[in-house]
Amino acid sequence: MQTFTHDDLDSEILGDLLEEINELYEASEQTLIELEIKPKDNELQRALFRSIHTIKGDLGMVNFSPLIPLLQHVEDLLDFLRNGQINYTSTMSDLVLLTLDRVKIFVESCISSGTAQYDDQLFKHLVQHISRIKPDNGPQHEKLLAESVLLLDPTLDAKPENDPPAEIANTVNEVVDEEDDSAVNKESNPLDSDNAVAHLSKERQTDIVFFRALMEPIEARSMYWAGRGDRIAKLALLMNKMEGNPIDADQLLVACYVHDFGMAFMPLNILHKRDRLEIAEFNLLRSHVYKSSRLLEHLDQWNEARKIVMQHHERCDGSGYPLGLMEKDICEGAKLLAILDTFDALTHQRAHDTHRKRPKKRAVIEMNNMPDGQYSERWMAVFNKAMASLLMK
Repeated sequence: MQTFTHDDLDSEILGDLLEEINELYEASEQTLIELEIKPKDNELQRALFRSIHTIKGDLGMVNFSPLIPLLQHVEDLLDFLRNGQINYTSTMSDLVLLTLDRVKIFVESCISSGTAQYDDQLFKHLVQHISRIKPDNGPQHEKLLAESVLLLDPTLDAKPENDPPAEIANTVNEVVDEEDDSAVNKESNPLDSDNAVAHLSKERQTDIVFFRALMEPIEARSMYWAGRGDRIAKLALLMNKMEGNPIDADQLLVACYVHDFGMAFMPLNILHKRDRLEIAEFNLLRSHVYKSSRLLEHLDQWNEARKIVMQHHERCDGSGYPLGLMEKDICEGAKLLAILDTFDALTHQRAHDTHRKRPKKRAVIEMNNMPDGQYSERWMAVFNKAMASLLMK
């Protein structure tokens, strides 16, 4: 590791620099979310290029020289993109965001202590990888991008579509991401804010309010569950509405609240285990779908909710559980809930040592980069639109 010591700069100049970098970081995240939906939108591509170009220029003005070559090569990559010479991929967005993470950490360290630690060898490796991405070697782009992402953060386990990346031996400091509250963060009661149950019969209203109240002590059993039901229910109602309400909204609400009910009856030493789970422990946790669905077993009016709960860990390619169903056999509510269940897990703290809480924009991009067949293409498209709308408020 090398130590960079900046010139004797006025604290106000450094503060202004960090403020602009934070603004451009936020703008870049928003642009990348939109590019997931519209990857060929040239105006979005140009906006992303301008953000990186401006950050590079700002750092050059204060002589933060170690970061300039890396940012220059990322800028060159985005210049190819905006000129239509290469294609946008989710792996490219990972590279941009992780590079900006390094920039923020570097500048924040300079402001707080007057110095910043950086890995010159790592930066040189990154520059070499990125510089090899040219308009005339398209088949190699994903491999080179994935290798660059792994250099920046080996924990992401990035994989190109068709060619696995080479082993990367370098280790880097873990980046801890912080994010301010946003429209997605607010855990208000969706039954109040969306007036979701006003049209229902008294009996159904009573049931839904009961199930929500039932989950409050269940969520209190683990420090990782607080507000989970409301968060997922709120997003599920929004996505369903955006798609024209193809799923019975009250059945969806009940499923969102009770889908993890069975988890509360698992041993806490397994729920909060930081090391890798044993096979028997993993299978025990998987059984929560049966325990959760049995909560609704004798309530015929909630049969569809019970089906959603039972299937919310199935995957469209048949790799899910408990029955390994294929997409055509999975109900729409379960396909939707599977996406939001994963999103909430990615964006909130968990016990396992390998889990790192992601900022919400990063989680959306990461989910879009998962292998085909994990989630319904239809509902992922709706999810992307919903999150783009919420995260840009």
